[in-house]
Amino acid sequence: MAYFILEIGVEEMPARFLSALERELEARLVQSLAEARLEHGVIQVATTPRRLVAEVEDMAERQGVEEVEVLGPPAAVAWDAGGTLSQAGLGFARSHGMAAEAVYRVTTAKGVYAAVRKTVGGGEAKEILSEMVTRLLSLLTFPKRMHWAGKEWTFGRPVRWILCLLDEVVVPVRFADLVADRRTWGHRVHGPGPWSVSHARQYRTLLETQGGILLDPKARREAIMREGTAAAATVGGTVAWNEALLQEVVGLTEAPCPVLGAFDPAYLEIPEEVLLTSMHAHQKSFGLRGPDGRLLPYFLAVANVRSTRPALVREGWERVLRARLEDARFFWRTDLAATLSDWCTKLEQVTFLGPLGSMADKTRRMESLVASLAGEMDAAAVAAAQRAATLCKADLVSAMVYEFGELQGVMGGIYLRRKGEPEAVAQAVAEHYLPLGPESPVPASLPGALVALADKMDTLVGAFGLGMIPTGAADPYALRRGALGVVRILLEHGLRLSLSGLITLAQAAYPPSVSWKLPLHEARARLLDFFGQRLKAYWAGQGVDTLTLEAALAVGFDDVVDTWRRVQALGAAVGALDFEPAVLTFKRVANIVRKSGAEAAHAVDPGLLEAGAEAALWAAVQDWEPRWMAACRQGEYNAVFPLILELRPAVDRFFDEVMVLTEDLPRRRNRLALLSRILAHVGQVADFTRFQV
Repeated sequence: MAYFILEIGVEEMPARFLSALERELEARLVQSLAEARLEHGVIQVATTPRRLVAEVEDMAERQGVEEVEVLGPPAAVAWDAGGTLSQAGLGFARSHGMAAEAVYRVTTAKGVYAAVRKTVGGGEAKEILSEMVTRLLSLLTFPKRMHWAGKEWTFGRPVRWILCLLDEVVVPVRFADLVADRRTWGHRVHGPGPWSVSHARQYRTLLETQGGILLDPKARREAIMREGTAAAATVGGTVAWNEALLQEVVGLTEAPCPVLGAFDPAYLEIPEEVLLTSMHAHQKSFGLRGPDGRLLPYFLAVANVRSTRPALVREGWERVLRARLEDARFFWRTDLAATLSDWCTKLEQVTFLGPLGSMADKTRRMESLVASLAGEMDAAAVAAAQRAATLCKADLVSAMVYEFGELQGVMGGIYLRRKGEPEAVAQAVAEHYLPLGPESPVPASLPGALVALADKMDTLVGAFGLGMIPTGAADPYALRRGALGVVRILLEHGLRLSLSGLITLAQAAYPPSVSWKLPLHEARARLLDFFGQRLKAYWAGQGVDTLTLEAALAVGFDDVVDTWRRVQALGAAVGALDFEPAVLTFKRVANIVRKSGAEAAHAVDPGLLEAGAEAALWAAVQDWEPRWMAACRQGEYNAVFPLILELRPAVDRFFDEVMVLTEDLPRRRNRLALLSRILAHVGQVADFTRFQV
């Protein structure tokens, strides 16, 4: 068995590309090797800013051999009336390198066809890999591509070299204007190279010992954390590791070297959120905390070189950070001298979205929407949320947020505390942009949740009314994220609010003077459908079966909390042994009622019921109905689905013994009314016609 190595050398690739590239390269390689019938062992994929690497152990040197049956034209075309192969049949044989005698008839579900048996595979791995890797490189995806080599080729960054070896043999991969060979390049400072790799198994050792490269991203991460922790301990601190930044720094380095720097303790007057943002966003550095949890006047940077003059490197980092912190201190002091009323006045001049008015208009609509929920919520929480809605966008005109846009909301909460607003109001403002993504937390406080709901609903309603509806991957106003945020807030706070009601209230908060591109009723319907799509995608991402979701959502999702309870209970019921027979029974009920239309729209007349199965079903329904309604009213859906199974035998007996569509019109309508009554109740929790059994 052979050892295979592929290295794609590139100009420095953005760190944000690398994790996805590792996953895609491995997945495509696994798929391609399987399609090529090349057996292999463990696959390892690694990336640095300048290289994508895949290593495959125990690679077969030849394809597996397999005998396959290949279908040709229909028998009526392949043979003439006398049973001799026609020109079409002979052409089929020639196209597969077979003699005419090798063609035979085979019967399939679609009819009788000509066929041959042929042996496929057995090709040399070197030749197969050459074509496979070239194709694979052209398929890799990037958030953005670059042109080079006469603009005929695109990649995440220009490709500078390709190393491709199967043991000691060069695999002739061609991509752009490059042909693979056995050369690689190391770290630009510590071992630039080029270096010649005599055997694929020597690649990693050569790269690390002579090229000065720490290839494995996990090893780079461990080195950064180990050396960084040791450096922080020398000043009595611990590193405030940030996972996203740590992953980015790993992707920015090939030979990481943590550097401990310091800054003037006077800058600690600035809020730690600003200090950390200055370090993270602008310097790719980590803060340090002391034993009391407060920030220390130190930071940890990660260089991509082990300098012979480390003090000079440290001074460079410190000088740049000092300038950023000096700006931040100026903004901080300037903002503390401003008043909230001045900021709110300035919001009148800040445009929200096209014809939808200013940010000040938006805050007034948000306040109105929060106030409309007063009858259903804690009065103190609503009052705090109303005040927060008025002030939540004020920090957009602050000097600090103008410079550090990612701190909007966060700085608002900090400034409100400093300016004497209640803690509940300040917290709500700090939280109202949450959640920022699928992994981001929702607002922890009820006032924060209400302001966040109002903010997101106002944006969604405004955008949909203007026809700015996401299509495909285009979503410039992050409406998918906004809708998912609404869903998560309702779920995680257990808020029993109507989605359609929220949409209507948010629309009503806009003045009649707004020129909508869509009629309000159409925008409302399309936005509600959009929420349904987000719910389905969100819960499918949590592992809920698609058919279960379709069955539960088909009967409505206006109350998100209640819908989730139904989804969970239905998902649990699906696994029961008697679930499929019950589905068949109630699908039959639904199909008969829906096909009958208006005939089923009658009240049940007990006087028209015949003795036996029909009367027994009516008696079962009367006993079952109040228990069903009580369970649904209380949201006890785990008790509801056993009730469906309880009613099923009576329904099955009814179908076995009673002619529903009898010629006796009054009795037919009465029987349809009975089935319609059952369906009206069962249809409250799920549409069983969505299941395929």
